[in-house]
Amino acid sequence: MPLSSAPGKIYLFGEHAVVYGELAVPCAIEKRITVSCSESDDNSISIRAPQIGVDNFDIEFSKPSLKSHLSKVEPHLHYILKAIDFSLDFSQTDLNGLELVVESELPLGAGLGSSAAVSVATVDAVSRTCGLTHSLEQIADMAHKVEETVQGRASKADTFCSTMGGSVSIGGGSCDKLPFSNLPLTIGYDGGFGSTKELVSLVKHNKETYPFVGSIIHSIGDISTLGIAALEAQDLFSIGKLMNINHGLLSSLGVSSHSLDEMVWAAREAGALGAKLTGAGGAGCIVALDPDKSITTHLLSTNSCTSAFSVDVSKQGLIRK
Repeated sequence: MPLSSAPGKIYLFGEHAVVYGELAVPCAIEKRITVSCSESDDNSISIRAPQIGVDNFDIEFSKPSLKSHLSKVEPHLHYILKAIDFSLDFSQTDLNGLELVVESELPLGAGLGSSAAVSVATVDAVSRTCGLTHSLEQIADMAHKVEETVQGRASKADTFCSTMGGSVSIGGGSCDKLPFSNLPLTIGYDGGFGSTKELVSLVKHNKETYPFVGSIIHSIGDISTLGIAALEAQDLFSIGKLMNINHGLLSSLGVSSHSLDEMVWAAREAGALGAKLTGAGGAGCIVALDPDKSITTHLLSTNSCTSAFSVDVSKQGLIRK
């Protein structure tokens, strides 16, 4: 039974701007989604994913049936179904049915890359069940197509980072791994989630309505360039300052919220070198550069934060068993 595990991610710099070809720097984190897959004999697709609210989901195993369900399910299940669909189309393998079990350590839609991680892990597990072991580059590309189909527009950043692990740079059509370095990171979570599709559309609308928004997006790309240099120098103070500026620019694009801002300021006031929202925004998570790992209690004391935890950067991306 193939088992595939893919990590979530945070953005140090560059979310939203990366959609427009600007440079971004996501980092994989040691919180994962794991998918196990096996062939079944009952002519159905069965999915169990209790941590994402899917106790039992069964549909008839046929391409028309699968495709007809893709627009009728909740977004988190949509990614899984579309990943199955792409994998089966690519493999051209005749199976009797599939059983999938999905286990998640990531909150959904919170800016920690849950959609990318489940897309990567599902594509790999289903493909290997069909007898195909794709290269990491192929898995990242297929998982990106899953996200793009579901969201309408998506960068390659999340799926590339989840597949490859570590810190990566994405921009201008180029995807590259950066030299590995761990960072002292703490995550604050407000218990909510933002719609990536809606927030990407909001930024697009603002960019089309107000020409100066294009300059803000370009400035976020400049921050990523400076951030890579600071990472290579292990200059934590510069990384933190750039994270703070990045958050301010994301707020100006309209993708922050009261709960995210409250957690960002609580983290900074408690001693974080930098703090910003991570991911699409609207709600969800912030990431803080926290050398002393000392801000968790301060985050939890705010009205906005429902959970807080320290994470390591994951050196490994996709893990196959």
